[in-house]
Amino acid sequence: MDFTGKVALVTGGGTGIGRATSLQLAHAGAVVAVNYSRSEREAHETVSEIEQAGGRAAAFKANVANHLEIETMVRDIHAAFGRIDMLVNNAGTTRFITLSDLDAVTDEVWDDILAVNVKGAFFCARAVAPHMREVGGGAIVNVSSIAGFSGTGSSLPYAVSKSAMIGLTKSLARALAPQIRVNSVAPGIVKTRWVAGRDEHIDQLSGNALLKTTASPEQVAAMVCTLLSNEAVTGQTVVVDAGEFLH
Repeated sequence: MDFTGKVALVTGGGTGIGRATSLQLAHAGAVVAVNYSRSEREAHETVSEIEQAGGRAAAFKANVANHLEIETMVRDIHAAFGRIDMLVNNAGTTRFITLSDLDAVTDEVWDDILAVNVKGAFFCARAVAPHMREVGGGAIVNVSSIAGFSGTGSSLPYAVSKSAMIGLTKSLARALAPQIRVNSVAPGIVKTRWVAGRDEHIDQLSGNALLKTTASPEQVAAMVCTLLSNEAVTGQTVVVDAGEFLH
């Protein structure tokens, strides 16, 4: 695939799946806006790696849960690069709470997780849509999770938020068609810093998966790029989990 001349915004673009996606987009020729909220060092390291490989990128700070910060960031990206063609809504958060521990799921937990995982994706899509229409169209990919299908995961609110993101993908696909396509990927367990120290849990899940492994950040990123490039696909969620959900 060739993204030469395109500008992509990747939220949470300095770590994990976001970092892998930023690097693959740059390798395919895109200019990459690497968003971060707290991972400043990692975002700038990602930018440096892209630049050292001959690509073009810049880091932009914004909390995706704050629509004013998102709107400012998007204006800054457009001012810097002149256009926005692609958005990857990768930024996410969770709390590790046993599914049955309903009392631990406070208002604060609900608000924090939904604000980033669902409202943040919507805010970003809303902010970039006018700029995508300016250049004749664009593409958005939301990073969901198989937790959105299974109802399990790091916590009940997390699973609900990822289910909501799958629904958001369908609704945005309708709302933004025909100029802008919207799809999502639903990874299973992926070895990132989110699951650091949970090796036994990861080994159990990978052992149960049909392919006896877990997807890597790079494999998830490859599917993100495929969905960004395929102009015949919209409103879809593609599972990238090595068969974990089907075990």
